[in-house]
Amino acid sequence: MFHLVLVTPEIPHNAGAAGRLALATGATLHLVRPLGFSLDDKYVRRTGLDYWQQVDLRVWDSFEALRAAADPAAGFWFLSTKAATSPWQAAFQAGDYLVFGCETRGLPESLLADAGGHALCIPMKPGGTRSLNLSTAVAIVLYEALRQHDPPW
Repeated sequence: MFHLVLVTPEIPHNAGAAGRLALATGATLHLVRPLGFSLDDKYVRRTGLDYWQQVDLRVWDSFEALRAAADPAAGFWFLSTKAATSPWQAAFQAGDYLVFGCETRGLPESLLADAGGHALCIPMKPGGTRSLNLSTAVAIVLYEALRQHDPPW
C-alpha cells in the first residue's frame, strides 16, 4: 500500500526494523545506496528475524533511479527535522513514498528544496531532543498514513 524509502541508511538495525514494519503493513521497503552495511549483515537479519527474506525489498543505486521507476501518480513525502508541516496535516494516498534520510545527516538539501508542501516533520516537545531514531520515525509516519486509509486488517 505504501513505500518506505531509506536514503543512504547507515545502521543495519534501522533497515531491519523498517523491513519488519514493511512486512507487517504490506509496504515495500526501498534502500538507496550507498548503504552503511551489507544486506548480508547478521544485524539486518537479526532485526528482521526470520522474516527478512519475505520483505518486499528493492535496492536502488540512486534516488533519481527510484523516482524514475515510480508510478507518476505517486506522491513523495520527505521527512526532515527542518520541515514545518506535521504528518497529521498530510493527506497520504495509497502508493505514496515516505522518504527518510540517513541517521547522521538526514535527507540531502537538494531533495528537501524540491519537496515543497511534501516536507514533513514529526512534532516534538521543544528542548526535548533534536531527532528521533530512524526506525521510530518510520513507524510513526507509516502508521499515520495507514490510519488515514483504515486497512481492512
